Amino acid sequence: MNSKVLDTALSIAAVERDTGLGKDTLRVWERRYGFPSPLRDSNGERLYSMQQVERLRLIKRLMDHGHRPGKLVPASDEELQRLCEVCEPPRAAATGGPVRDVLGLLRGNDVAALRLTLNQMMLRQGMQDFVLNTVPELNREVGDAWMRGELHIFEEHLYTEQIGMVLRQGIVNLPSGAGSPRILLTTVPEEQHGLGLLMAEALLALEGACCVSLGTQTPLADIRMAALSHGADIVALSFSAVYPARRIAPLLAELRGMLPEHIDIWSGGAGSARVNAADGIVPLLDMPSALIALATWRARRASL
Repeated sequence: MNSKVLDTALSIAAVERDTGLGKDTLRVWERRYGFPSPLRDSNGERLYSMQQVERLRLIKRLMDHGHRPGKLVPASDEELQRLCEVCEPPRAAATGGPVRDVLGLLRGNDVAALRLTLNQMMLRQGMQDFVLNTVPELNREVGDAWMRGELHIFEEHLYTEQIGMVLRQGIVNLPSGAGSPRILLTTVPEEQHGLGLLMAEALLALEGACCVSLGTQTPLADIRMAALSHGADIVALSFSAVYPARRIAPLLAELRGMLPEHIDIWSGGAGSARVNAADGIVPLLDMPSALIALATWRARRASL
């Protein structure tokens, strides 16, 4: 076994953090497709070469663009590269001033200026417009820049962390949310993507909802306990494009059976768009859907 490869190889936990692909997903792909094909350390634990990690990053990015893993994982490197070229926006059409500024600050590793720029964008535009229009554009452009090789993975991670900090600060600065409904926000185990959840929280808190965020990866039993403890009217979950679609509907059905009928369940994110909504589940297909669902809930309560 090549010692240089082992020295730079990553554990399965590190690959999960790096790529956003859950451990279970990696193991299923290994069995089903023969990729990734990890090495083993002296204790039999999986180790992934940097070459495999780079390919996993690429697959994850293509999944974020709507491609299905069943087509991507077995594909050749050449096929993946062709898909990347199709996903890339034309360079000439590229990005306007503010987005270009953000990309430049990321490349320049100027964290303070990046945070200031994002804060100023949110203050000028207002939180709702920032969340509905600017953040999705930034997410898309940062991802596309990474696909073109113009940003490193650590720069993409830096962007996600900074945009998260800006949104959290914006939420903190809102008047204390003592209104209704009371909304519990989280993700399920193996779903570590929390930016979409944070964007939804910002929109809902701005409309006066009382939001309680548990962060990511909360076990179902704890979601139930938290919902009851906080008197939640709604449990809002987010599923990213990389979360296994086949697991979403059964998981939602299980949670529905664990919660009292008066507590609604909202299911949002790109992953939710890939499954049929079950009874008792409100699907949120995009960010504006959260505002529509909120207005619908309030209208229904007002009529009681």
